[in-house]
Amino acid sequence: QVQLIESGGGLVQAGGSLRLSCAASGRTFSSVIMGWFRQAPGKEREFVTAISWRPGITYSAESVKGRFTISRDNAENTVYLQMNSLKAEDTAVYFCAADRIPYRYTEPTMAGEFGSWGQGTQVTVSS
Repeated sequence: QVQLIESGGGLVQAGGSLRLSCAASGRTFSSVIMGWFRQAPGKEREFVTAISWRPGITYSAESVKGRFTISRDNAENTVYLQMNSLKAEDTAVYFCAADRIPYRYTEPTMAGEFGSWGQGTQVTVSS
């Protein structure tokens, strides 16, 4: 199991930027896909973006393509989410998650496919 702690959330105006961080503990970090999900009030948790254990492979929801960038630093056991051109509809609690299965070649997007979760960090975008 991987333990995850998010940070970097806050209040930002529409059009602004935020960078979220997720610090992980555990020896399996570099071998698993890491993802970001978000959950707005009254809505289900939704996939945002993820980064493979394989170098250079990322995939994202259509709603954030071109605006959000995920990256990872395996030496620091940390995954990042750079969010630019933020919109009011990006307001949500953002969760970091680690895949259940190491060295997976498919691209999971369902919350149930991720086995470890952080506590979440609030992102609020004012319009």
